[in-house]
Amino acid sequence: MKISWLNFHIYRVLAISLLSFATCAAQTPPNPKTQTTSGVKKDVTAVPNKYPPDLVQKGAALFRQDCSFCHGRDAGGGESGPDLTRSRLVRQDVNGNEIGPVVRNGRPDKGMPPFDHSDDEIASLVAFIHTRQNEARNKPGGRKGVDASDLQTGNAEAGKQYFYGAGRCATCHSPTGDLAGIASRLQGLQLEEQMLYPKHAKSKVKVTPASGDGVSGTLEYLDEFTIGLVDSEGVYRSWRTRDVRFEVDESVNAHVELFSKYTDDDVHNLMAYLQTLR
Repeated sequence: MKISWLNFHIYRVLAISLLSFATCAAQTPPNPKTQTTSGVKKDVTAVPNKYPPDLVQKGAALFRQDCSFCHGRDAGGGESGPDLTRSRLVRQDVNGNEIGPVVRNGRPDKGMPPFDHSDDEIASLVAFIHTRQNEARNKPGGRKGVDASDLQTGNAEAGKQYFYGAGRCATCHSPTGDLAGIASRLQGLQLEEQMLYPKHAKSKVKVTPASGDGVSGTLEYLDEFTIGLVDSEGVYRSWRTRDVRFEVDESVNAHVELFSKYTDDDVHNLMAYLQTLR
C-alpha cells in the first residue's frame, strides 16, 4: 500500500505517541479488545513488548527459514508477501493470539502454506516480528527483496525422494518434460511461488446445477460459498456452492491440497531438488 507524505507524518506522530504511552505502561500489553468511549467503539492497538534478545534471535532464524521467501529477511515485505512491520494484524496481536493462528493455518488462497510449529517456536516468531515492527515504527522504508540463500536450505536428494514418493509430484510433472530447465527459467522466489501454488496456471472446472446440463470452463473464483468460471464464450458465470456439484481438475488443485500435508522439511527439500533442474 502506498502512503502519502501527509498520512506518513500523521502515522509517525501517532506512533511516537504510542511509544511514549508504552514507557508508562506495564510490561504485559493490554488485551486489544474493542473499548468504548461515549458510546463510540474504537480499535485499540496492542502496546509493543520488549523481548529477550535470545528469543528474538531464535525467531529471526526460524523466520528466515520459513517466511523470508515471501516476507523478506527482516519482515519488511518481499516480492509477493506483505510488509509485516506495517501490518494491522501484527499491531493488534497480543502474545501471538493473531499471528499464531495465521502461521499454523496458513492462507492457502494467498499462497501461504500452514506451518506446524510448537508454542515456543510461535513465541519466538512473535518476538522477532514485533521487534522488527517496533524498530521500523519511526523509519520510512520500502519493501525488501529476498536473498537467494534464504531459499537454499534444503536437501536435494530428500526433495527428489519426496517428488517421486509422498508428494506424488511425478504423477503430473516430469523433470525431463514440463520441468526441464525450470531452475534456469525461474530463480529464487519465483520458483518457490510456482512450486507452492502455480498462480499463472488456470484450472479447468465443470459445474453441474441441480437441474440442467453441466457447464465447463476455466476456474476464476472458488471459496466455501461461491464458485465462478469463464465459459468457452468468455462469459463469467457463478453459483452458490451449496446449489451445485463441481469438479476441479487435479493438476492445480493438488498443489492446494498439499498445503495441509507439507512439513517444513518437505518444502525446503523439494525446493532444493527443483533448483537442480537446469
